[in-house]
Amino acid sequence: MKSIITAFLVLFLIGCKSKQSVATAVADDNTEVTKIINGHYANEFNFKTLNIRANAKYEDDKQSHSLSADIRIKKDEIIWINIKMIGFPVAKALITPTKVSYYEKINNTYFEGDFTILSNWIGTDLDFQKVQNLFLGKAIDDLTKDKWISEINEKLFKLSKPANSDITKDFYFEAANYLLKKETITQASQNRMLEIKYPSHNEVDKMFLPNEINIKATQKDNISIDIEYKSTTFNENLSYSYSVPSDYKAIEID
Repeated sequence: MKSIITAFLVLFLIGCKSKQSVATAVADDNTEVTKIINGHYANEFNFKTLNIRANAKYEDDKQSHSLSADIRIKKDEIIWINIKMIGFPVAKALITPTKVSYYEKINNTYFEGDFTILSNWIGTDLDFQKVQNLFLGKAIDDLTKDKWISEINEKLFKLSKPANSDITKDFYFEAANYLLKKETITQASQNRMLEIKYPSHNEVDKMFLPNEINIKATQKDNISIDIEYKSTTFNENLSYSYSVPSDYKAIEID
């Protein structure tokens, strides 16, 4: 069980099946890279807090489990996650711009560190903003800071970099609102691959959010997590209580 909770948290931190309520469109060859990037960032929105209730299914090569989670985001400051199994709390995580922490109740263990663990695990540098973007359905990278090649792939706009490094990244957008539909990160030397899909979105208070997130990670094992956003509310007064019991044992994660 320890491996399940740890893997789930690692993916969830970097980390839905409802009806699709946002119209999409097929990409065409006349759209420039700049227009795609500007269109994607035109969907930026302001909020103070975001409260998400979600269901999730975890599966690896040996087992599968159904989980649920409460996810609370204080924009640019805190990401708080409470994970439950069969309705009972089993783990809690707290992410700030300087620290990644979690504890799990089944083995009475906890972890505290920086973003190195997440960065090493998926093979790319992560920080708080990138993790926050994943929950909001935004591109993990700041697309304005690099040069990209645009093409039409799977009826979507695909932005990619020239293949001149060990790590390759691809971003796929639909054409109606330039919402992110998929992003992939591959590190060939480590045989690592991370794929994050956003099959559908919903418009909440004039803001686009994912309805669902499908995560697949390949390294030594194949792991998948399907997350369903059951409800989302903005700008509530939320608590972010987090306290590791004194008898829990610290662990290290490779």
